[in-house]
Parts: sequence; structure tokens; C-alpha cells
Amino acid sequence: MGEDEGASGSGGGSPDEGRDESRAVEHRGEGSSQAAEIRELFDFLSVRTAAPNQKRQPKRNYTFWGSQPVAQFDDDPGSTPTEDGSIEGEKTVDEVQKEPYKLPAGYEWCTCDFSDDKVVQEVYNLLTTNYVEDDDNMFRFDYSAGFLKWALMPPGSQQEWLAGVRVSHNKKLVGFITAIPATIRVKEQVLRMVEINFLCVHKKLRAKRLAPVLIKEITRRVNLHDIWQAAYTAGVVLPTPVATCRYWHRSLNPKKLIDVGFSKLGHRMTMARTIKLYRLPESPRTPGFRQMHEGDSQEVLNLLSAYLEQFKLAPQLTLEEVKHWLVPRADVIDSFVVEGADGTITDFASFYTLPSSILGHPQHSVLKAAYMYYTVPGATQLQQLMTDVMIEARRKGYDVFNALDVLHNQQFLKDLKFGEGDGFLRYYLFNWRVVEKLQPSDVGLVLL
Repeated sequence: MGEDEGASGSGGGSPDEGRDESRAVEHRGEGSSQAAEIRELFDFLSVRTAAPNQKRQPKRNYTFWGSQPVAQFDDDPGSTPTEDGSIEGEKTVDEVQKEPYKLPAGYEWCTCDFSDDKVVQEVYNLLTTNYVEDDDNMFRFDYSAGFLKWALMPPGSQQEWLAGVRVSHNKKLVGFITAIPATIRVKEQVLRMVEINFLCVHKKLRAKRLAPVLIKEITRRVNLHDIWQAAYTAGVVLPTPVATCRYWHRSLNPKKLIDVGFSKLGHRMTMARTIKLYRLPESPRTPGFRQMHEGDSQEVLNLLSAYLEQFKLAPQLTLEEVKHWLVPRADVIDSFVVEGADGTITDFASFYTLPSSILGHPQHSVLKAAYMYYTVPGATQLQQLMTDVMIEARRKGYDVFNALDVLHNQQFLKDLKFGEGDGFLRYYLFNWRVVEKLQPSDVGLVLL
């Protein structure tokens, strides 16, 4: 819900070579090759990417952010509030601009109706060819229509929050940004807000400065619903992160990852040793481990709600939201439970699917990646639960398993041979000040 100057995505992981065999493969990053226009806006997709090492980032002048309701890096310590809370104070819908922001001549606003498969395909085409790919043009995110509908049509979603820009004379979609509703607890405060995602402008139109207008327009549309806070993530440093986390990567199909250039052999490692190192058992070993069914939703909600109470930044989900976000959908979301001998659900785990197109490779065209979503250990140790989840991912043909060091993930990452990424993911809140910065272990929120 704002723009920055100097945002850029970069990605992936590069485990240290030669330290031990659990870090035998060095992973490429997934970054953004976007031009200056998009680099001046926060990278809404970077929940799946990692920024360059902060030490390599130049000092930036955040002109736009200086006028926005976000905590500033140079806030006067003597005037900075000592309590968390809204930055702008109370506002009303009557104060919100009623007309859409003006676009450059030749362009017009549209609302993307996701009940129309033709519109979903237009959005898919825009993202596929203009969104995020790595700096060497070897990999590009490939969102499926099913993933986009899942991500952008949760309970309570508003069609007008799927905002697009079209060329007036031929109606071609050339810009896009989205908001979805969310209830998020920040420490003791429960806030009705939105999550911002999928900012995209056609590569040939970056000089038109459409992106800042897209951001202002989605802000206006959300404010008209009497919502004044937003959550978003970025790989880069903006004013001002509430938490800084890191991505970790676990090879499931190391030979393919190395073949396509996503990874490379570690120092003094052979392909045979690397394949053996990352080998997993053939099937899950936890008694009662099975795929989640819709009928499990209430028990999963109970488990998840109780588990998330221990984190300072966490969502509050309803039963309908659990059904939407966590009930399995083919090639979108996979969820598993552990059913005890008495029939009760004791554990829960999930991951979502985001493949990348492999550009220009003679043999492989798709890199299938699993991203850890919400996981709740109960009767089962977290490490064992995650091992079973990765076994299922490997059986389903996934090539790599990614996880942030949020929740309690730090308890298993090294032991399960995840490689530490070389970049960071920052969490941000718009119009909400968090005085004390959170640690990754304080974060129980996973944003798509």
C-alpha cells in the first residue's frame, strides 16, 4: 500500500560448501529482473524470494515512504511513540477519494472478475511473461489458474480488490495488483486488514509509471471498505520491517536441480554422494499420517488456533477460511493430518505448490517447488512430521522443498538438511507501528 524507491528481488539459497555434507548443494536464487520502475516499488512476490545480502544494498532515499504511514528509519527517538498502534490515527470512509486515480492517456481501470476463466487466463499471461524471473533468465514463476483462484478468492474477497489496467483501444491487460481480506493479530491487537500481492506491470510500460498509481488505487479501494492496515512482504529493506526472516531450501531431486543449473555440486561432492545424502524413506513412518479431508477442518482449526497463540504475529482464521486455505487442491495445496488411535486429529502439516518454468533447457521445462505453509506438531515430533511431509512431496514429484525460519521451523531445518538461503524476507505492516522488532520465531504468519 505504498511505493518504495530501490526495491529489488533476488533469491534463493547458497549453502556454504564443504562445511558438512548436509550443505552439499549450492542453490541458485530466484530473483527479479524487473526494470527501474518495479525496482522502485516493494516486491510483493518476494515471499518466495530472498533479497541480496543487506550489506550489499546501497543507502536509499525513500521519498515516497517518507510521506506514508509507516515507521521511518530516521524517526526522532524523542518523538517516537513507545506503544504499538495506528500511525495515522482514526480516519473515516468519508475522507477517502471517491473517484479512481487518474491513469496516463490511453489506459483505463478494470476490475478482474475471477469467475470468468478468460480473465483468469489474461492475468496468468501477464504474470507469466512480466512478473518474476531470476537475474540470468533461467527460471520464471509459473502460476497456475488454480493457484491464482485459490490465492485471490478466499472467503470475504472483494472483486474490486483485483485491480487491473487495460490499454483503452484494444483492452489488453497490462497492469495488476490485488488485496485479500485477513484478520491478523499483532501481539495483543487483533486487526482487520488486507494482504497485498501480485503487483505487475507489463515490461514495455515501466516508463509510464503505472505501478505507483496501481498501489494508490488499491489503497483507495481498500479504504472504502473502512480498512486501514495492510500486511506485505519484501526481499529488500524498506521503512521499516517488523521482522526479518530467511528462506531455507531442501533438495528433493538433486540430480535435476544440478542439471538445470538451480544447484551445483558442493565442494568435494560427487553426484552419487549427493543423491544418497538427500535420499528419503519410501513412505511416511508416522502411524495415522494421511491426507487431510474437509471433514477434518474443525479439528485442524482448533489445533492451528491454539498453536498460533504463542506467536506475536499470526492470523486468526475462521472455519470457512481453513476449508479454503488448507483443504487439499490438486497442484495447489497439500495438507496432511495425523489421526490418533481414538480417531482424533493430533498433528497437521501443509505445503503449497509454485512451479517455475525452466527457460531454454533441452530436457526439463518445469521446476516443481513445494513451499512449507502451516504446520502444527502435536503428538508427533516436528522433525518426524516434516520428514513425512517431504516424503509425500518427493513421491508427488517435487524437486525442492522451501521453508522460512518462522514458526518453530528452526528446530528442524539443519537436521533435515535444508540449505540456508543467502537472502532475507522482510515482513511489513502499513499504518501500524510495532515498537519492538519481532524475531523470526515470533512470526506465525505465512503470506503467499
